[in-house]
Amino acid sequence: MLFLGAWGGIAQAKSITLRLAHPMAPGNNVTVGYEKFKEIVEKKSGGAVKIQIFGNCMLGSDRVTMEAVQRGTLEMASSSSPNMASFSPMFMVFDLPYVTSPDKQPQLYKALDDGELGKYLSRECEKIGLKPIMYSEYGYRNFVSRDKEITGPASLANMKVRTTDSPVEVAVAKALVMNPAPIAWGEVYTALQQGTVDGEGNTFSLLSDAKHTEVLKFAANTQHNYSMHILMINAKTFASLPPDIQKLLVESGKEALIYQRGITAKLENDAVAKFRAAGISIHELTPAERVEYKKLTRPVWDQFKDKIPAELMNLLLETQK
Repeated sequence: MLFLGAWGGIAQAKSITLRLAHPMAPGNNVTVGYEKFKEIVEKKSGGAVKIQIFGNCMLGSDRVTMEAVQRGTLEMASSSSPNMASFSPMFMVFDLPYVTSPDKQPQLYKALDDGELGKYLSRECEKIGLKPIMYSEYGYRNFVSRDKEITGPASLANMKVRTTDSPVEVAVAKALVMNPAPIAWGEVYTALQQGTVDGEGNTFSLLSDAKHTEVLKFAANTQHNYSMHILMINAKTFASLPPDIQKLLVESGKEALIYQRGITAKLENDAVAKFRAAGISIHELTPAERVEYKKLTRPVWDQFKDKIPAELMNLLLETQK
């Protein structure tokens, strides 16, 4: 709740509490980023602004909590970029297979944080009642399996794979002759355990943090698409805050991102070690196999060219040069 003195602002604020919901597991790179955001906001405001975090799907999946933010019944929520495609087709651009590459991350982040790409997305989010605060690094997704070795694309044929609701992610699965099964994140562990699905695509770090290593046996470093977790605040809530508190949230988000992105590579490497310690076989793609993955999934770009504006596509591709 918000209680301000007559003049508003941090100096006169008696108490501002903003609730932040996210679906990520404890210790995950996204989770610790939001914990850092909370720490920075509360320290800089002298405790006048408090962030109350509800993680690990405590308030529901990212889609459920983002809908609550849109309605204004929740102040802030974080959604993966694939699940954000349910709110705006613009976010499908990040789901396109191999549209970004790990070695171009600095350019991508500069464009999101301070460039035209970020401004474009902010305008689109405003249309659906949201304002972005942080584009947290989630990471590159890799295919994993409960009982089938994964190597080149042919090894994935007929596998029933969990996807998000993202139309692009579903199309990628089909391009690789898999059978996509959109399932909410909080239900995936059980689906794997019971054999409802054979595999999934996700970052090694999240899979490890969520203990999916207990039900997985095989993996491959396909790095077939990049995902972010995007922290949004209800646009009307943000606009109602005094300017200095708005500035505090935005600047704290940028500061937290420096920390969050800075630790992600280490956490992903640690997760790979945990995979191997759990006895999971990780196949390192050969250059030829990676080329084949890219070739088979490239037609997905054309399937969505009418839904993704050329301007947005060009802004993203500019970051990859």
